[in-house]
Amino acid sequence: MHFSTPITTTTTSGTPATPPPAAALSTLVGNTPLLRVSEPFTPAGRGFWAKLEGFNPGGIKDRPALHMVQRARARGDLLPGQRIIESTSGTLGLGLALAGMAYGHPVTLVADPGLEGSLARLLTAYGAEVDIVTEPDPVGGWQQARCDRVRRLLARYPGSWCPDQYGNPDNVSAYTPLALELAVELGTVDALVCSVGTGGHSAGVSRVLRRLYPGLRVVGVDSVGSTIFGQPARPRLMRGLGSSIHPRNVAHRQFSEVHWVAPAEAVWACRRLAASHYATGGWSVGAVALVAGWLARTLPADARIVAIFPDGPQRYLGTVYDDDYCAAHGLLGGAPATEPEVIGRPDEREVTRWTRCAVVTDPLAAASRQRPARKKAGR
Repeated sequence: MHFSTPITTTTTSGTPATPPPAAALSTLVGNTPLLRVSEPFTPAGRGFWAKLEGFNPGGIKDRPALHMVQRARARGDLLPGQRIIESTSGTLGLGLALAGMAYGHPVTLVADPGLEGSLARLLTAYGAEVDIVTEPDPVGGWQQARCDRVRRLLARYPGSWCPDQYGNPDNVSAYTPLALELAVELGTVDALVCSVGTGGHSAGVSRVLRRLYPGLRVVGVDSVGSTIFGQPARPRLMRGLGSSIHPRNVAHRQFSEVHWVAPAEAVWACRRLAASHYATGGWSVGAVALVAGWLARTLPADARIVAIFPDGPQRYLGTVYDDDYCAAHGLLGGAPATEPEVIGRPDEREVTRWTRCAVVTDPLAAASRQRPARKKAGR
Protein backbone atom coordinates (compact mmCIF):
# COMPACT_ATOMS: atom_id res chain seq x y z
CA MET A 1 0.00 0.00 0.00
CA HIS A 2 1.34 3.42 -0.91
CA PHE A 3 0.38 6.70 0.70
CA SER A 4 1.65 10.12 -0.32
CA THR A 5 3.38 12.30 2.25
CA PRO A 6 2.78 16.07 2.08
CA ILE A 7 5.88 18.00 1.05
CA THR A 8 7.24 20.36 3.68
CA THR A 9 9.92 23.00 3.47
CA THR A 10 12.02 24.56 6.20
CA THR A 11 12.36 28.22 7.09
CA THR A 12 15.69 29.87 7.96
CA SER A 13 14.85 29.33 11.62
CA GLY A 14 14.62 25.59 11.05
CA THR A 15 10.86 25.32 11.66
CA PRO A 16 8.65 23.61 9.07
CA ALA A 17 6.97 26.02 6.67
CA THR A 18 3.44 25.52 5.34
CA PRO A 19 3.69 24.52 1.66
CA PRO A 20 1.67 26.39 -0.95
CA PRO A 21 -1.87 25.00 -1.35
CA ALA A 22 -1.18 23.59 -4.81
CA ALA A 23 1.87 21.65 -3.63
CA ALA A 24 0.17 20.45 -0.46
CA LEU A 25 -3.05 19.30 -2.10
CA SER A 26 -1.42 17.72 -5.15
CA THR A 27 0.53 15.33 -2.94
CA LEU A 28 -2.76 13.75 -1.84
CA VAL A 29 -3.37 12.41 -5.36
CA GLY A 30 -1.84 9.26 -6.84
CA ASN A 31 0.09 6.22 -5.60
CA THR A 32 -3.20 4.52 -4.78
CA PRO A 33 -3.16 0.95 -3.37
CA LEU A 34 -3.66 -2.30 -5.22
CA LEU A 35 -5.94 -5.02 -3.87
CA ARG A 36 -6.05 -8.66 -4.93
CA VAL A 37 -9.67 -9.70 -5.56
CA SER A 38 -10.51 -13.40 -5.66
CA GLU A 39 -13.41 -15.37 -4.15
CA PRO A 40 -16.38 -15.08 -4.65
CA PHE A 41 -15.65 -13.50 -8.04
CA THR A 42 -13.20 -16.24 -8.98
CA PRO A 43 -12.29 -19.69 -7.69
CA ALA A 44 -9.51 -19.94 -5.12
CA GLY A 45 -6.12 -19.50 -6.73
CA ARG A 46 -7.41 -17.09 -9.37
CA GLY A 47 -8.18 -13.41 -9.20
CA PHE A 48 -7.47 -9.92 -10.47
CA TRP A 49 -5.78 -6.79 -9.16
CA ALA A 50 -7.96 -3.77 -8.37
CA LYS A 51 -6.41 -0.30 -8.49
CA LEU A 52 -8.28 1.58 -5.75
CA GLU A 53 -8.61 5.09 -7.14
CA GLY A 54 -11.15 5.88 -4.44
CA PHE A 55 -8.15 6.47 -2.17
CA ASN A 56 -7.62 9.80 -3.96
CA PRO A 57 -9.44 12.59 -2.07
CA GLY A 58 -12.30 12.72 -4.58
CA GLY A 59 -11.67 9.68 -6.77
CA ILE A 60 -9.94 8.93 -10.04
CA LYS A 61 -10.80 12.26 -11.65
CA ASP A 62 -8.66 14.20 -9.22
CA ARG A 63 -5.85 13.24 -11.60
CA PRO A 64 -7.23 14.86 -14.78
CA ALA A 65 -8.77 17.80 -12.92
CA LEU A 66 -5.42 18.88 -11.51
CA HIS A 67 -3.57 18.11 -14.74
CA MET A 68 -6.02 19.92 -17.04
CA VAL A 69 -5.94 23.00 -14.81
CA GLN A 70 -2.14 22.94 -14.60
CA ARG A 71 -1.77 22.68 -18.37
CA ALA A 72 -4.38 25.38 -19.07
CA ARG A 73 -2.60 27.76 -16.70
CA ALA A 74 0.77 26.99 -18.32
CA ARG A 75 -0.63 27.75 -21.79
CA GLY A 76 -2.36 30.92 -20.64
CA ASP A 77 -5.82 29.53 -21.42
CA LEU A 78 -6.79 29.89 -17.77
CA LEU A 79 -5.64 33.14 -16.19
CA PRO A 80 -5.17 33.61 -12.44
CA GLY A 81 -8.46 33.96 -10.60
CA GLN A 82 -10.65 33.15 -13.60
CA ARG A 83 -13.65 30.87 -13.25
CA ILE A 84 -13.67 27.16 -14.18
CA ILE A 85 -17.00 25.91 -15.58
CA GLU A 86 -17.67 22.27 -16.42
CA SER A 87 -20.37 19.60 -16.76
CA THR A 88 -20.14 16.71 -14.31
CA SER A 89 -22.01 13.70 -13.00
CA GLY A 90 -20.06 14.06 -9.78
CA THR A 91 -16.52 12.68 -9.63
CA LEU A 92 -14.86 15.23 -11.90
CA GLY A 93 -16.65 17.90 -9.90
CA LEU A 94 -14.81 16.77 -6.79
CA GLY A 95 -11.51 16.93 -8.67
CA LEU A 96 -12.21 20.40 -10.04
CA ALA A 97 -13.19 21.64 -6.58
CA LEU A 98 -9.79 20.38 -5.42
CA ALA A 99 -7.98 22.02 -8.36
CA GLY A 100 -9.88 25.28 -7.89
CA MET A 101 -8.89 25.37 -4.23
CA ALA A 102 -5.27 24.50 -5.02
CA TYR A 103 -4.83 27.17 -7.69
CA GLY A 104 -7.25 29.86 -6.56
CA HIS A 105 -10.05 29.59 -9.14
CA PRO A 106 -13.80 29.81 -8.51
CA VAL A 107 -15.56 26.71 -9.84
CA THR A 108 -19.05 26.31 -11.30
CA LEU A 109 -20.25 22.75 -11.84
CA VAL A 110 -23.24 21.98 -14.04
CA ALA A 111 -25.06 18.84 -12.95
CA ASP A 112 -28.54 17.34 -13.33
CA PRO A 113 -31.20 16.07 -10.89
CA GLY A 114 -29.44 12.69 -10.74
CA LEU A 115 -26.62 14.22 -8.68
CA GLU A 116 -26.88 12.87 -5.17
CA GLY A 117 -27.94 15.51 -2.62
CA SER A 118 -25.10 14.54 -0.31
CA LEU A 119 -22.55 15.08 -3.08
CA ALA A 120 -24.07 18.43 -4.06
CA ARG A 121 -23.73 19.56 -0.45
CA LEU A 122 -20.15 18.30 -0.30
CA LEU A 123 -19.22 20.16 -3.50
CA THR A 124 -20.72 23.32 -2.06
CA ALA A 125 -18.76 22.81 1.17
CA TYR A 126 -15.61 22.60 -0.95
CA GLY A 127 -16.43 26.04 -2.36
CA ALA A 128 -17.89 25.07 -5.74
CA GLU A 129 -21.09 26.53 -7.15
CA VAL A 130 -23.47 23.79 -8.29
CA ASP A 131 -25.87 24.63 -11.14
CA ILE A 132 -28.60 22.03 -11.77
CA VAL A 133 -30.27 21.79 -15.20
CA THR A 134 -33.97 20.98 -15.01
CA GLU A 135 -34.87 19.57 -18.45
CA PRO A 136 -33.06 16.91 -20.52
CA ASP A 137 -32.21 17.54 -24.15
CA PRO A 138 -34.67 15.66 -26.42
CA VAL A 139 -31.82 13.82 -28.16
CA GLY A 140 -28.73 14.00 -25.95
CA GLY A 141 -30.52 13.70 -22.62
CA TRP A 142 -29.17 15.22 -19.42
CA GLN A 143 -25.60 15.12 -20.66
CA GLN A 144 -26.32 17.34 -23.65
CA ALA A 145 -28.43 19.64 -21.50
CA ARG A 146 -25.50 20.09 -19.14
CA CYS A 147 -23.11 20.86 -22.00
CA ASP A 148 -25.52 23.44 -23.39
CA ARG A 149 -25.73 25.14 -19.98
CA VAL A 150 -21.94 25.22 -19.77
CA ARG A 151 -21.78 27.12 -23.06
CA ARG A 152 -24.27 29.69 -21.79
CA LEU A 153 -22.36 30.16 -18.54
CA LEU A 154 -19.08 30.61 -20.40
CA ALA A 155 -20.67 33.49 -22.29
CA ARG A 156 -21.94 34.96 -19.01
CA TYR A 157 -18.48 34.98 -17.39
CA PRO A 158 -15.90 36.57 -19.73
CA GLY A 159 -12.50 34.95 -19.36
CA SER A 160 -13.91 31.76 -17.86
CA TRP A 161 -12.56 28.40 -18.97
CA CYS A 162 -14.08 24.97 -19.56
CA PRO A 163 -11.84 21.88 -19.25
CA ASP A 164 -13.98 20.04 -21.88
CA GLN A 165 -13.35 16.64 -20.33
CA TYR A 166 -15.00 14.91 -23.30
CA GLY A 167 -12.48 16.16 -25.86
CA ASN A 168 -9.49 17.63 -24.03
CA PRO A 169 -6.34 15.55 -24.74
CA ASP A 170 -4.99 16.61 -21.34
CA ASN A 171 -7.73 14.43 -19.84
CA VAL A 172 -6.01 11.47 -21.49
CA SER A 173 -2.38 12.36 -20.73
CA ALA A 174 -3.29 12.91 -17.06
CA TYR A 175 -3.41 9.14 -16.63
CA THR A 176 0.20 8.45 -17.65
CA PRO A 177 1.28 8.38 -13.98
CA LEU A 178 -1.48 5.87 -13.19
CA ALA A 179 -0.26 3.57 -15.98
CA LEU A 180 3.32 3.84 -14.77
CA GLU A 181 2.25 3.06 -11.20
CA LEU A 182 0.70 -0.17 -12.47
CA ALA A 183 3.79 -1.08 -14.48
CA VAL A 184 6.07 -0.56 -11.48
CA GLU A 185 3.79 -2.37 -9.04
CA LEU A 186 2.96 -5.39 -11.21
CA GLY A 187 5.90 -5.75 -13.60
CA THR A 188 3.62 -6.85 -16.42
CA VAL A 189 -0.06 -6.55 -17.31
CA ASP A 190 -1.91 -9.00 -19.58
CA ALA A 191 -5.41 -7.51 -19.42
CA LEU A 192 -6.74 -4.09 -18.44
CA VAL A 193 -10.41 -3.57 -17.52
CA CYS A 194 -11.74 0.01 -17.51
CA SER A 195 -15.16 1.61 -17.30
CA VAL A 196 -15.80 4.07 -20.14
CA GLY A 197 -17.51 7.44 -19.78
CA THR A 198 -15.56 10.43 -21.07
CA GLY A 199 -12.93 7.98 -22.30
CA GLY A 200 -10.07 9.65 -20.44
CA HIS A 201 -8.68 6.98 -18.16
CA SER A 202 -9.26 4.05 -20.52
CA ALA A 203 -7.42 5.89 -23.32
CA GLY A 204 -4.64 7.27 -21.14
CA VAL A 205 -3.80 4.09 -19.25
CA SER A 206 -4.12 1.73 -22.22
CA ARG A 207 -1.98 3.93 -24.47
CA VAL A 208 0.97 3.73 -22.08
CA LEU A 209 0.57 0.07 -21.08
CA ARG A 210 0.21 -1.11 -24.66
CA ARG A 211 3.56 0.46 -25.51
CA LEU A 212 5.08 -1.49 -22.63
CA TYR A 213 3.11 -4.69 -23.25
CA PRO A 214 2.13 -4.97 -26.95
CA GLY A 215 -0.05 -8.02 -26.32
CA LEU A 216 -2.22 -6.20 -23.78
CA ARG A 217 -5.94 -7.04 -23.89
CA VAL A 218 -7.99 -3.90 -23.20
CA VAL A 219 -11.58 -4.49 -22.09
CA GLY A 220 -14.02 -1.59 -22.01
CA VAL A 221 -17.02 -1.68 -19.67
CA ASP A 222 -20.06 0.39 -20.62
CA SER A 223 -23.59 0.79 -19.32
CA VAL A 224 -26.67 -0.55 -21.06
CA GLY A 225 -28.41 2.42 -22.67
CA SER A 226 -25.11 4.11 -23.56
CA THR A 227 -24.28 5.19 -27.09
CA ILE A 228 -20.46 5.14 -26.79
CA PHE A 229 -19.96 1.84 -28.62
CA GLY A 230 -22.93 1.98 -30.99
CA GLN A 231 -25.91 1.01 -28.87
CA PRO A 232 -28.97 3.32 -28.85
CA ALA A 233 -28.99 5.98 -26.14
CA ARG A 234 -31.58 5.37 -23.42
CA PRO A 235 -32.22 6.91 -19.99
CA ARG A 236 -29.59 5.45 -17.65
CA LEU A 237 -29.75 4.85 -13.93
CA MET A 238 -26.00 4.33 -13.51
CA ARG A 239 -23.73 7.34 -13.24
CA GLY A 240 -20.01 7.61 -13.91
CA LEU A 241 -19.92 5.33 -16.95
CA GLY A 242 -21.77 5.43 -20.25
CA SER A 243 -22.81 8.45 -22.27
CA SER A 244 -25.69 9.87 -24.29
CA ILE A 245 -23.24 11.76 -26.50
CA HIS A 246 -20.03 10.69 -28.26
CA PRO A 247 -16.97 11.84 -26.27
CA ARG A 248 -14.02 12.49 -28.57
CA ASN A 249 -11.54 11.09 -26.05
CA VAL A 250 -12.84 7.53 -26.34
CA ALA A 251 -10.06 5.58 -28.09
CA HIS A 252 -12.16 2.92 -29.80
CA ARG A 253 -9.14 1.37 -31.54
CA GLN A 254 -7.47 0.60 -28.23
CA PHE A 255 -10.20 -1.80 -27.10
CA SER A 256 -10.02 -5.53 -27.67
CA GLU A 257 -13.66 -5.96 -26.64
CA VAL A 258 -16.52 -4.19 -24.88
CA HIS A 259 -18.99 -5.36 -22.24
CA TRP A 260 -22.28 -3.70 -21.37
CA VAL A 261 -23.54 -4.14 -17.80
CA ALA A 262 -27.01 -3.46 -16.36
CA PRO A 263 -27.63 -1.63 -13.04
CA ALA A 264 -28.82 -4.68 -11.09
CA GLU A 265 -25.68 -6.58 -12.10
CA ALA A 266 -23.45 -3.71 -10.95
CA VAL A 267 -25.31 -3.48 -7.63
CA TRP A 268 -24.80 -7.19 -6.99
CA ALA A 269 -21.05 -6.89 -7.66
CA CYS A 270 -20.70 -3.76 -5.49
CA ARG A 271 -22.36 -5.46 -2.55
CA ARG A 272 -20.40 -8.68 -2.97
CA LEU A 273 -17.17 -6.67 -3.02
CA ALA A 274 -18.18 -4.89 0.17
CA ALA A 275 -19.04 -8.14 1.94
CA SER A 276 -15.94 -10.04 0.83
CA HIS A 277 -13.14 -7.49 0.33
CA TYR A 278 -14.26 -4.38 2.25
CA ALA A 279 -13.02 -2.19 -0.63
CA THR A 280 -15.89 -1.36 -2.98
CA GLY A 281 -17.38 1.61 -4.82
CA GLY A 282 -20.15 2.79 -7.10
CA TRP A 283 -21.74 1.74 -10.37
CA SER A 284 -18.46 1.74 -12.34
CA VAL A 285 -16.67 -0.32 -9.71
CA GLY A 286 -19.39 -2.97 -9.68
CA ALA A 287 -19.53 -3.20 -13.47
CA VAL A 288 -15.75 -3.45 -13.79
CA ALA A 289 -15.49 -6.06 -11.03
CA LEU A 290 -18.13 -8.23 -12.70
CA VAL A 291 -16.20 -8.24 -15.99
CA ALA A 292 -12.76 -8.60 -14.40
CA GLY A 293 -13.99 -11.61 -12.42
CA TRP A 294 -15.15 -13.27 -15.63
CA LEU A 295 -11.77 -12.63 -17.26
CA ALA A 296 -9.99 -14.11 -14.25
CA ARG A 297 -12.14 -17.24 -14.55
CA THR A 298 -11.61 -17.66 -18.30
CA LEU A 299 -8.02 -16.53 -18.97
CA PRO A 300 -5.05 -18.69 -17.92
CA ALA A 301 -4.55 -18.81 -14.16
CA ASP A 302 -1.28 -16.88 -14.37
CA ALA A 303 -2.73 -14.01 -16.41
CA ARG A 304 -2.15 -10.65 -14.72
CA ILE A 305 -5.45 -8.77 -14.88
CA VAL A 306 -5.89 -5.20 -13.64
CA ALA A 307 -9.23 -3.52 -13.03
CA ILE A 308 -9.49 0.22 -12.40
CA PHE A 309 -11.89 1.01 -9.53
CA PRO A 310 -12.64 4.72 -10.06
CA ASP A 311 -14.13 5.64 -6.69
CA GLY A 312 -15.29 4.47 -3.27
CA PRO A 313 -18.75 3.78 -1.84
CA GLN A 314 -19.46 6.96 0.10
CA ARG A 315 -21.56 8.85 -2.45
CA TYR A 316 -23.66 5.74 -3.19
CA LEU A 317 -25.03 5.08 0.29
CA GLY A 318 -28.43 6.36 -0.84
CA THR A 319 -28.48 4.37 -4.09
CA VAL A 320 -26.34 1.25 -4.59
CA TYR A 321 -26.26 0.44 -0.87
CA ASP A 322 -29.81 1.51 0.01
CA ASP A 323 -32.26 -1.41 0.07
CA ASP A 324 -35.32 0.80 -0.40
CA TYR A 325 -33.82 2.58 -3.41
CA CYS A 326 -32.67 -0.69 -4.99
CA ALA A 327 -36.02 -2.39 -4.38
CA ALA A 328 -37.90 0.56 -5.90
CA HIS A 329 -35.75 0.29 -9.06
CA GLY A 330 -35.83 -3.51 -9.30
CA LEU A 331 -32.14 -3.95 -8.54
CA LEU A 332 -32.28 -6.77 -6.00
CA GLY A 333 -33.06 -9.68 -8.31
CA GLY A 334 -30.21 -11.94 -7.27
CA ALA A 335 -26.86 -12.88 -8.78
CA PRO A 336 -26.21 -12.15 -12.47
CA ALA A 337 -25.37 -14.84 -15.00
CA THR A 338 -21.89 -16.30 -14.73
CA GLU A 339 -21.24 -15.60 -18.42
CA PRO A 340 -22.11 -12.60 -20.60
CA GLU A 341 -24.36 -12.88 -23.60
CA VAL A 342 -22.45 -12.43 -26.85
CA ILE A 343 -23.24 -10.36 -29.93
CA GLY A 344 -21.24 -10.29 -33.15
CA ARG A 345 -21.28 -6.55 -33.69
CA PRO A 346 -22.32 -3.58 -31.52
CA ASP A 347 -25.44 -2.73 -33.52
CA GLU A 348 -26.67 -6.31 -33.86
CA ARG A 349 -29.43 -5.74 -31.30
CA GLU A 350 -30.15 -3.63 -28.26
CA VAL A 351 -28.73 -5.20 -25.11
CA THR A 352 -30.45 -5.13 -21.72
CA ARG A 353 -28.12 -7.26 -19.57
CA TRP A 354 -24.44 -8.12 -19.31
CA THR A 355 -23.32 -8.61 -22.92
CA ARG A 356 -19.96 -8.91 -24.63
CA CYS A 357 -18.82 -7.94 -28.13
CA ALA A 358 -15.34 -8.62 -29.54
CA VAL A 359 -15.85 -6.18 -32.43
CA VAL A 360 -15.28 -2.58 -31.38
CA THR A 361 -15.92 0.28 -33.79
CA ASP A 362 -16.35 4.02 -33.55
CA PRO A 363 -20.08 4.54 -34.21
CA LEU A 364 -19.51 8.06 -35.55
CA ALA A 365 -16.89 6.85 -38.03
CA ALA A 366 -19.16 3.99 -39.08
CA ALA A 367 -22.08 6.37 -39.62
CA SER A 368 -19.87 8.68 -41.66
CA ARG A 369 -18.82 5.83 -43.95
CA GLN A 370 -22.43 4.82 -44.48
CA ARG A 371 -23.56 8.30 -45.54
CA PRO A 372 -23.55 8.70 -49.34
CA ALA A 373 -21.04 11.22 -50.67
CA ARG A 374 -22.49 14.55 -51.73
CA LYS A 375 -22.63 15.13 -55.46
CA LYS A 376 -20.38 17.85 -56.74
CA ALA A 377 -22.06 21.12 -57.70
CA GLY A 378 -23.34 21.17 -61.26
CA ARG A 379 -23.88 17.40 -61.49
